[in-house]
Amino acid sequence: MPITRSDQSILGRWWWTVDHLTLGAIAILLIVGVLLIQAASPPVAMRIGQDGYYFVERHLFQLLLGVVLMVGLSLLSPSQIRMVALVVGVISFALVIATHFWGVEIKGAKRWIHLPGLSIQPSEFLKPCFIILSARLFSRRLETQNFPGFTFAIILYVIVVSGLLMQPDMGMTFLVSIVWATQFFLAGMPFFLMLGFIGLGAAGILAAYFFFPHVTSRVDRFLNPDVGDNYQIQKSLEAFHSGGWLGVGPGEGQIKMAIPDAHADFIFSVAGEEFGLISCVVIVALFAFIILRGFWRLRHENNFFIFLSVAGLLTEFGLQAVINMGSSLHLLPTKGMTLPFISYGGSSLLALSLSAGMLLSLTRKHYGQNT
Repeated sequence: MPITRSDQSILGRWWWTVDHLTLGAIAILLIVGVLLIQAASPPVAMRIGQDGYYFVERHLFQLLLGVVLMVGLSLLSPSQIRMVALVVGVISFALVIATHFWGVEIKGAKRWIHLPGLSIQPSEFLKPCFIILSARLFSRRLETQNFPGFTFAIILYVIVVSGLLMQPDMGMTFLVSIVWATQFFLAGMPFFLMLGFIGLGAAGILAAYFFFPHVTSRVDRFLNPDVGDNYQIQKSLEAFHSGGWLGVGPGEGQIKMAIPDAHADFIFSVAGEEFGLISCVVIVALFAFIILRGFWRLRHENNFFIFLSVAGLLTEFGLQAVINMGSSLHLLPTKGMTLPFISYGGSSLLALSLSAGMLLSLTRKHYGQNT
């Protein structure tokens, strides 16, 4: 039965208040992700001794959980979203600290906690929760006279970044810092603080280069491909070149079979090889549409908490996509960051579903009360 505008059920109210265009664009990205993982993952699965559809089956299960999480969160009010962010954020931060003691070291960093049949990257879940909590502290400063929102937001930032640097996770630290600085700027960051944070950011990038060997290696290989192993980047560029405008056809790609992370960090190159430049432009357009659509819906937003939260979530979403695609095209140093809703990765997919659910909730049309 169609849902009419007079339907006052939970589902009916949700359907007529959620942004259908953003929801549709996210759904298309999820479908694209399934198609590309089906194309990219069988060679990877067979290399590790698994059935060819090993990653596809796991992704479909994780996708089902993600859709349920996203829709469930989109039903909540802003005050409930804040509570979810607080609870999940505290748990995620505790697990981030736990990785320092019990995490599994991969490529020089401890970011994962391995449980029987399950691996979790807690920082992925901390990221959207930190955005919501920061937005609350910044907005509370305007709502309550003399409330030290800026001070508390800075303290929260230092705590979260300290946990990330313990792993160390420089890419996540960079992403979180940019998003937080964007929210701070929109909240009215004083000019002297802006200059100070720019200086600290530059100093932090230099320090990361000189004190973290894996960062040094990635930057050096980006600036001079001859100084180290750039195998995956070279194969990724070959895949784009092979695909041309229209691609070699679904399932016909050969270069993808030689890319170890074709199903994850380099899935964009699989799209380029099998479906061509036009498909890559369509994927970029979908990301751009979600971001621009979200900011367009903020143009008349009077609730400063919602404004800062949505701006932060959209900035995070866009930056992650740009970093992944830029790395695949050798426009940025490589970073183990997934392409939102398309790459394989359980923690990333569920965390992005958490972010999308929050975004859909905060951009619904019914917030006159209980905000």
